[in-house]
Amino acid sequence: MPERIPEDQNLTLDLYRGDLLALTKLWTGLHDDELKRRAVKAAGEKDITALVSLTTAYLGHAGGSGVLTSPHTVLAYERGVRQFLTWATNQAVGLLRPGRHDAQSYVNALLAAGRAPSGVSLRVAAASCLYRALRWAGATEARPFEDVRVPKDPTPGLVKRPPYTEDDLHDVLKVADGQARFLILLISHAGLRISEALALKWPDIDEAARRLTVTSGKGRKARIVAMSTSLARASRDYRAIYGPGGTEQTDGQRTTTLDHVFRFSDTETARYHIVKAFKLGGVKFRGFHPGRKYAGTKLLTQIKDFGRVAAHLGHESVDTTRKGYAALPVDDLKSDLSGW
Repeated sequence: MPERIPEDQNLTLDLYRGDLLALTKLWTGLHDDELKRRAVKAAGEKDITALVSLTTAYLGHAGGSGVLTSPHTVLAYERGVRQFLTWATNQAVGLLRPGRHDAQSYVNALLAAGRAPSGVSLRVAAASCLYRALRWAGATEARPFEDVRVPKDPTPGLVKRPPYTEDDLHDVLKVADGQARFLILLISHAGLRISEALALKWPDIDEAARRLTVTSGKGRKARIVAMSTSLARASRDYRAIYGPGGTEQTDGQRTTTLDHVFRFSDTETARYHIVKAFKLGGVKFRGFHPGRKYAGTKLLTQIKDFGRVAAHLGHESVDTTRKGYAALPVDDLKSDLSGW
């Protein structure tokens, strides 16, 4: 018997603890007429919880990655859909029959509020996904975001969010505990995304060969990443304490070590540990990405090859690396031209 959504069920979304397939089935288990009826009702009432749930079900069932869509992506769309629906409610926008100028008005409102074009583009993507979900449910044929225009941001990503400096990392690493030091080096030397670092398992790391295997990269792509000497040593030290057969003690008992390298798996807990290290080092924490940008910029300065840097960072396109993660010094050709 297919699963049904009770009329009074509160469709709360807890994607880190929930199951995307199960949430998808709440909607796909409905008869087409009932699916349409509930989607129309939710849109008419601007029921944010139900519409977020519908959008997530669409992502899990008919989105590009289906049930393999990452929690980070799903949560980003959740935030974007909520923000659009809040604006639409305040502006009395009819969701099923939006006005010709409503979508562009939303974009303009975000820009006027000081949102960066890149952030506006993400919110447009979320709102567009909401409408794909409504069309999927048969509730509307509206495509209000197809022709909206978001201006390009002329400021390079490295200028808006520059990498950490050598001194920044030196000051932090000298005071960080073993766990924070290892995580920081995974990001700033191996260039791992925080999600990739937290997904590492002990068999993925080979300190002797100075390489690690990322098995859960963006787009579910695996890659081999070279480890710096400092990272390999930090990994060895960390493994001695927390790895299989390590020496960590809890209440006089040896703690059972799980396969995963880190004892936490969510970004917020990782942020808590890293922020402590940055505060001790007297450095402002600006997120995890400036660490990846440090890896990209330092490596590019050494090897001057965008393709190899892109491979190290796990970028599918060299343009991604060039635009936001690595840049050569403005006087990079000075030594090459000195003999002219």
